[in-house]
Amino acid sequence: MTSLAERARDRVPTLAGVATAFAGAVNVASALTPELPLRVRSLLALAPATDVRLAHALALPAGLALLGVAWPLAKRRRRALHLALVLLAAAGLLNILKGLDLEEAALSWGTAYVLWRARPAFWVRHASEALPRVLVRCAAIAAGAVATALVAVWVAGGTPSDALRGLVIAGPGSFDEHFEWLPLALGILGAGSAAVIGALLLAPLRPRRVADALERRRAAALVRRHGTDTLSAFKLRDDLVRRWSPDGRALAAYRVHAGALLLAGDPVGPEDAYEPLLQQMRAYARGHGLALGAVGASETFMLAARRAGMRHLYLGDEAILPTGEMDLSGGSRKSLRKAVNRVARNGYAAELVTVADLPPAALAELEDVSACWRDGAPERGFSMAHHALLDELLPEAQVLIARDRDGAIQGFLHFLPVFGAKVVSLGFMRRRRDTPNGLTEFMVVAAARLLAERGIDEFSLNFVAHGRWLRDPANPLERALAKILRLADRWFQIERLLRFNQKFEPRWQPRHLLFERATDLPRVAVGALVAEGQMPTPAPLRRLGPSPSPS
Repeated sequence: MTSLAERARDRVPTLAGVATAFAGAVNVASALTPELPLRVRSLLALAPATDVRLAHALALPAGLALLGVAWPLAKRRRRALHLALVLLAAAGLLNILKGLDLEEAALSWGTAYVLWRARPAFWVRHASEALPRVLVRCAAIAAGAVATALVAVWVAGGTPSDALRGLVIAGPGSFDEHFEWLPLALGILGAGSAAVIGALLLAPLRPRRVADALERRRAAALVRRHGTDTLSAFKLRDDLVRRWSPDGRALAAYRVHAGALLLAGDPVGPEDAYEPLLQQMRAYARGHGLALGAVGASETFMLAARRAGMRHLYLGDEAILPTGEMDLSGGSRKSLRKAVNRVARNGYAAELVTVADLPPAALAELEDVSACWRDGAPERGFSMAHHALLDELLPEAQVLIARDRDGAIQGFLHFLPVFGAKVVSLGFMRRRRDTPNGLTEFMVVAAARLLAERGIDEFSLNFVAHGRWLRDPANPLERALAKILRLADRWFQIERLLRFNQKFEPRWQPRHLLFERATDLPRVAVGALVAEGQMPTPAPLRRLGPSPSPS
C-alpha cells in the first residue's frame, strides 16, 4: 500500500505547479499595472530610464512563461523545474529593476526556494542524448521568428527594435493604418514560438519501441507454461511491448496512449510474481511521466493490484460459452433458432480447421473476407483480440470456416488456445457483408459443436463493455449509466453486442480497469479507448505521442 509519506510526496508537484502559476499570474498583473511613483523616482536615481523600461517590458513574458511552465512542473518534469527556477529568479530581479516591487520579488524568490528544496520530487527524465538536437531546433525556431519579424517591420517602415519589442510584448507600434495589425501579429508570433520551444524543451523522455523476435518467442514459452487466462495468448500481439518481472518469471504486455502506460489484461506468470512486476511497472511509468493502468484485468489480478495500492473500476463482462450441441428449442431461443435455420437453408456448412493446416489459397481467401469486413478500416484491438490469422508462435490456433453452397468462404471465427485448460478464446470474427442475416449466430452454434468434438469444454466469445449495468443495474447510479450507454450504442454498439451474446445464454466473467490515482483516471480511460480502437487518434498526434519500450 502507498504510505502517507509517499502520498504527501505525490502532491508536491501539483502544489508546486499551482504556486508557480500563482507567481506567474502575480508577475503578469504587476507588469500590466502602473508602478508606484515614489518607488519609480527612487529607482531612477539608481538606474537609467532605458533599463527600467526594458525590465518592465521583460516582466510580462517572464510571468507568462511561468504560467506556461506550471503544467509540466505539475507533471514532475525535471527540466521544467530547472526552467521554473531560472524564470523565478529572473522575475524577482526584473521586479526590482522595473519599479522596486519588493513584494513580487519576494514571492518569486520564495517560490524558487521552495521548488529547490522539493527538487527530489521531480524525477521525470528527459532524453539527454536528444538535448543537442532539441537546442538546435529551438535556436532555428527563435531565429526564424526574429527574421520574420525583422522583414515584416522593415516592410512596414519600422526599426529592428520595433521587431524585437513586438515579439516580446504585443504593444502598440508607430505604424501607419495599413500595418496597424502588425504589433498584434508579432506578439502572436513571439508567443507561439515560445510555446513551441517550451514544448520541445520540456518534453519527457519518450519510451522507445523495440521489436525483438527472440523476446517474443521467450514470451510464447511463458504463455504456454502459465497462460491460463482467456486473454493470455493475446500478449503475443506484435504491436505490444512486453516487460519482465525482476526474477523473469512473469511478463506484462502494454502500449502507451494518451499519456498512460496501459497493461493489456493480466500479467502472465505465477500469481506471487504479480506484485513485484506491478511495482516495477509503476516505477517505469512514473520515470517517464505516464499514468499506469490496466485494461481487462481479471478478478485475480484486480485483487493483487489492490494490495499493491491500485484502484479499479468495473469495465464489463466476457461472455463464456460451454461447448457441445446447443439446444435451440424453446421460446427463449426462437430468434437464434430462426437465424441458424435460415443460414442452413441457404446451403451453408461449417468446418473447424487448425490454422497451420490451411493451404495458402484458403488463407488468402480468409484474409480477403477479413478485408471485406473491415472495408478499409484499420485492425482494432489491444487486450482482447489478436493481430494476425496465422501466427507461427500459436500453431494450435483454430478457425471455424463457413462456406456457401458453392464452397466459397463467407465468414470465419478465429480461436486461440488457452494453455492449461480445455478452453479457447475468440481472436476475431469476420464475414462478408452481403451474407444472409444470422451467419454469425450460425458460426457460433457450429463452433460449440465442433470444438466439443476436439475436447474443448468452453470458449470465450465476446467482451461486452459495462454489460452488468445494462443487464441488471444494482442502484440508481448504474441505472442512469445504463441509459447513457443505450444512447451511446449508436456509435459503440454496446447494447447490440450484449443482445447478440445473450442469445447464447453465456456465463459472464467480469473484467476491470485499473489505475493508481483518481487524477490518472481520465488519461487511463482515454488511452484505453484509443488502444481498443474506439477513439481515433489523428496521425500527427500518433507521431508525437510516446511509443513503448521494453528497456
